[in-house]
Amino acid sequence: MKKSNVITNYIYNTAYQLLNLLTPLITAPYISRVLGASGVGIYSYAQSIATYFVLIGEVGTTIYGLREVAYVQDDPEKRSQLFWQITLFRLCTVLICTVLYFFTFGIRGEYNLISQILTIEVAAAALDVSWFFSGMENFRVTVVRNALIKLIGIVLIFMLVKTESDLPVYALCMTVPILIGNASLWVSLPKYLVKVKVNFRGILKHLKPALILFVPQLAIEIYTVLDKTMLGIFGSDIAQVGYYTQAERVVRISLQIITSLGTVMLPAMSYALSKGELETVKKSIKQAFQFVYMIGFAILFGIIAIADRFVPLFFGDGFAPVSYLMIVLSPILILSGTSNVIGHQYLLPTKQQAAYTVSVITGTVVNVILNIILITRFNAVGASVATVIAEFSVTLVQILFVRKQLNFKECLTPALKYFLCGFIMGFIVYVMGRLLGPGWGGLILQISAGIVIYLVELIITKDKMLQMGLNVISERFSSKK
Repeated sequence: MKKSNVITNYIYNTAYQLLNLLTPLITAPYISRVLGASGVGIYSYAQSIATYFVLIGEVGTTIYGLREVAYVQDDPEKRSQLFWQITLFRLCTVLICTVLYFFTFGIRGEYNLISQILTIEVAAAALDVSWFFSGMENFRVTVVRNALIKLIGIVLIFMLVKTESDLPVYALCMTVPILIGNASLWVSLPKYLVKVKVNFRGILKHLKPALILFVPQLAIEIYTVLDKTMLGIFGSDIAQVGYYTQAERVVRISLQIITSLGTVMLPAMSYALSKGELETVKKSIKQAFQFVYMIGFAILFGIIAIADRFVPLFFGDGFAPVSYLMIVLSPILILSGTSNVIGHQYLLPTKQQAAYTVSVITGTVVNVILNIILITRFNAVGASVATVIAEFSVTLVQILFVRKQLNFKECLTPALKYFLCGFIMGFIVYVMGRLLGPGWGGLILQISAGIVIYLVELIITKDKMLQMGLNVISERFSSKK
């Protein structure tokens, strides 16, 4: 695995994942003020239900397809057969789920008009072939094409959504670009595929291995999306879903910066293992842990330091609870980052799906039980606490499974240094917030100072991860001259 190639793919994949999350975040200050907490809550609740049907329709083919394509990325005929077999299989299952979703929630649901519109999002999953490009380690095509589509959607939101009654219009602006973006990716497929014959048996053979990966993927979605569904059912009012959604969105976007490395490393690790390079994989795992802690602790303490100033400026009046929800949720940056390295970058490439499945099912069970206990008493705060404890249980179970395979002393030792650097940076930034006046100027100054302080700390401590990144950037610039 070339470091420069992995880093380039990481940048592209991070951009792609952030693009999906940033679309609602960019519009969040405007939408929060126009639709209010109730409007945001209604859309988030309805969308959480649609997510289940998308996930069931995909039947684990996203991760499975990515991994299998990575194994045969150098063989045009094999990758072409894999593409059509998985795509046709996925098409059938998604269409079934689309029909079920429409007649279950689009006709009879509490928010049936929004659900009818979200049927577009469920159906769009049938055309999503981003997994194929990820398996080919070509993240550029998905980023560039979808960036334009997403930007159009953002412009339409600002142009068309004007009052609380425009919630259906907002739903259309969020879902139609997904369909267009997925369809546009097909334009780039011909140069990767050759003509092959596909039969029913070839399609059906992917059912069992895809289901093996589907179970943990479903479990993950349940404990990351179920919070909103259960808040909508057990919470004191629909606004609680709105508060939780905005807080989680900020933290999840930050988390995406960390976990995008896992998506990039999965095909790279799978390819390395197919060549018998186990030691290369273990070395990469150690570096991945260091990366998670270097970025994770900086963002965690940054969120804690600026949350109370960021929320009223960004989301407006009526969203004050979001600030402490962000702080409660912030530990998942480290917990989920750690489990992403173990699960996506080690367990899945080494085909230890059983261990991965047990860990995420454990997290799901913990999350459901705690949601039932805590949401009825503490609303969104209860859901946030349940999420953090669920993430902790996933990480703990995975560590127990691989404790004899990986040297955790070497992997986890760098965490202490990054914790101390992050804490010092966060404390200084927090004190600055108490001294500076209100407004965007003070907040921007806080964030800028935090970045500079943390970088200086890494330079002083002669951080190897920072140095490696600078060396790769330097090599790339030198090669272009």
